[in-house]
Amino acid sequence: QVQLVESGGGLVQAGGSLRLSCAASGRTLSMYNMGWFRQAPGKEREFVAADNWSGTRTDYADSLKGRFAISRDNAKNTVYLQMNSLKPEDTAVYYCAAGRLRVGPVRESFEYGYWGQGTQVTVSS
Repeated sequence: QVQLVESGGGLVQAGGSLRLSCAASGRTLSMYNMGWFRQAPGKEREFVAADNWSGTRTDYADSLKGRFAISRDNAKNTVYLQMNSLKPEDTAVYYCAAGRLRVGPVRESFEYGYWGQGTQVTVSS
């Protein structure tokens, strides 16, 4: 139904910032809850951030609160992940995901039915 394409990843030094984008097509993002997940080498996919349909309610992994921020521009059909004060342990492939509309943000990956291809974020020490 909805196609998602992440962009904005790359190589950054520890302490730096990146802004990831997730562009949607096929459906308007206002029909979906959105989430960001990541998978580091040798680790399972983990929750990063999520929001509701309007972006007015957000949720973050505890370790990322204060450093990462999810936002959306439904008019542009795009969701963003601002990443600040990056650490080497943030190195991972970052995925955006769209899920069935819920009242509030959702952490569980299985609740998301549509995923982007991922974008690599590498943080050097």
